[in-house]
Amino acid sequence: MQLATIFLGFIVFGISENIKGPAIPRIQFDFNLDEKQLGTLLSLNALGYLIACSFTAILVRKWGIKAVSIISFASMILSGVFIYMSHNYPLFASSYFFMYIGNGMLEIALAILGARIFVKNTGTMMNLSHFFYGLSSTVAPLLATGVMSLSVFGHVLDWRGMYLVMLSLCLLPIIAALRSKFPGDDLPHEDRTSLKTLTRDPAIWLMVLILSFGVVSELAVGGWLVNFLEKAYTWDTVKASGLLSAFFLTFSLGRLLLGPLTDRIGFVLSLIIFSAFSAICTFIALVGGEGLAIFFAISGAGIAMIYPTVMAFIARRYPNGSDTAITFTVTLMGVGSVIGNYVIGWVIEGVKNIYGSTTQLGLLRGLQAGYGFIGLCAVICAVSGVVLYVYLKRRQELI
Repeated sequence: MQLATIFLGFIVFGISENIKGPAIPRIQFDFNLDEKQLGTLLSLNALGYLIACSFTAILVRKWGIKAVSIISFASMILSGVFIYMSHNYPLFASSYFFMYIGNGMLEIALAILGARIFVKNTGTMMNLSHFFYGLSSTVAPLLATGVMSLSVFGHVLDWRGMYLVMLSLCLLPIIAALRSKFPGDDLPHEDRTSLKTLTRDPAIWLMVLILSFGVVSELAVGGWLVNFLEKAYTWDTVKASGLLSAFFLTFSLGRLLLGPLTDRIGFVLSLIIFSAFSAICTFIALVGGEGLAIFFAISGAGIAMIYPTVMAFIARRYPNGSDTAITFTVTLMGVGSVIGNYVIGWVIEGVKNIYGSTTQLGLLRGLQAGYGFIGLCAVICAVSGVVLYVYLKRRQELI
């Protein structure tokens, strides 16, 4: 049941992360938010995620990975109830913040569990487990759009009811976790790699850069692509959600099919190649306009490989310190996510004001600039990978 817990965990994790795409325009309308306020909202929620990342490893050491996993899933179900009940902005923002605390706990728990279990074919298995995140992310936007239009006892679920229904799916991995036994909780404290030792390794800092910019580029798509297509190209929600689902289809196929390649050519070289590919596709889509919007979807195959490949690198380089290394890396990645979401909203609003905040051209240029920043994040990810490659090759420690 260990694998069932990991795979189901990534499925509900992908759903909770990516149902927000179709919901955001409605949330924005209901609470009368502009793009800058929306970026701030997403940043505050990333802050909740960051807070969770900072204490989850401590809880894992005290209570074990099983208890922490169950608490993570349960908190997400509870947040769905709170979101459903939120009819004013402060309550909604608090409920959304709480959901991301559960998300942060879950991400750390799943990453630690993967590092402990996947000791052979690490790149392949990490990518396979993350494939289930991509799989659920593929259907999540369309599923969310469909659920929002459902009527139950004459009442339309809308985005609040949709969050309640989708987050209630976390009950499934709770059942799997209750029936599982997990390894690694009995490792003596003195055998673990210390944080002090870890922070002296330049490789971990470069991994922080790669993961931070890679994840901002990945997660920003879920939050901004539907908004971009609806407002820049006047696509309807179903069509825009379809392209977002196509992004996550290439995203999940990349993880399913390209995972073995990372074991074959090496983790660091894989990071360089795939992040560069994603950046190129993003800029082709932006420069080519509506006719080449499909390249937004194709870019998913590249950016999908970053997170699981970084986790595979950490599991291989720090076999006795994966808990510490994952927590350190993902927590700092959370800082980057907070800043990244805020900057995207700020860039959109700033460029929109330059071209005319009330004009269609201003809105188009603002959204293009914001999405350009997402592509730039993938470029920085690739450049950081090159620096890491050179550093490790000189020390004959290339993985």
